[in-house]
Amino acid sequence: MQINATLINLYHVCKRQTWLHANGIRMEHTSQLVAEGKLIGETSYQDRSKKYTELELNGIKIDFYDAKNKVIHEVKKTDKVERAHIAQVKYYLYILSKNGIKGASALLEYPKMRQTQIVEWEEGDEALVNSYIQKATAIINQPHCPPLVRLPICEKCSYYDFCYSGEE
Repeated sequence: MQINATLINLYHVCKRQTWLHANGIRMEHTSQLVAEGKLIGETSYQDRSKKYTELELNGIKIDFYDAKNKVIHEVKKTDKVERAHIAQVKYYLYILSKNGIKGASALLEYPKMRQTQIVEWEEGDEALVNSYIQKATAIINQPHCPPLVRLPICEKCSYYDFCYSGEE
């Protein structure tokens, strides 16, 4: 499977979820929280689709890209896994750069929290993103799913029932 922004995001949240998702075991469709996040993304900025472009390029899909100002707008529900969100948009910026779009930035938007965060491409980010790609690829290519690691985020994860079904 080709690395994409979702896998880069998941790599920063849970190695097990990264492997499961990459190997075709998807649980997002069963999660009310995922549905809520999707709804927030679709309804928070309803006029955006008129103003900004959807951009698909080398395995990434950016819903709202301001081509004039070279700004990616990424809408998220909460900042609980902000590190993963930053890694995801850094991957977007990496792909844009590899395709000749230099000087782009990203805006992480958390409408429910009324917060935004600017993410810039910085020196050293190319090596950082390459390391994310290598590490995520290594996990995905393992013959078996990584072991369960109990994390605070597990209870709200769409894979919770899958991971904990045999636990007592």
